[in-house]
Amino acid sequence: MNELAKQAVDVLMNKNMTLATAESCTGGLLGAMITSVPGVSALYAGGFITYSAQEKHNMLDIPRKLLREQGTVSKKTAKQMAEKAAEKTKADVALSVTGNAGPSASEGKPVGLVYIGCCIDGKTIARKFMFEGSRESIREQAAEAALALLLKKLAV
Repeated sequence: MNELAKQAVDVLMNKNMTLATAESCTGGLLGAMITSVPGVSALYAGGFITYSAQEKHNMLDIPRKLLREQGTVSKKTAKQMAEKAAEKTKADVALSVTGNAGPSASEGKPVGLVYIGCCIDGKTIARKFMFEGSRESIREQAAEAALALLLKKLAV
């Protein structure tokens, strides 16, 4: 069990808040970390794995124009993913991750570039990260950064 995930679940339980996720480059890793925590079914509304631009549009209603103009890896896309995940699941909190885990540049975006969105009670932020290492390492760093961002925002 991931320690950051346990901390996030504990805080969410104490605040009586529900959580949803929308993932791209992490491919469900964030959701797997969260669901490894016993008792999380009381608050985890579910997650979306929207690996392609098409599925970001189909599953989360991210506008095609936004995806075309900003790309699938962008701050605006991360914000929209978090907002739509919260909206569709009626969760109090939603995390999103979109980025390029490698092995090569995509859409002109470098390997390691990740945007993480966090929507809490309708207020959304997105942060840019640059991770280094293997594809798997970038995915793990991104999922853990999403949990750390959530913990930071819930502490405010």
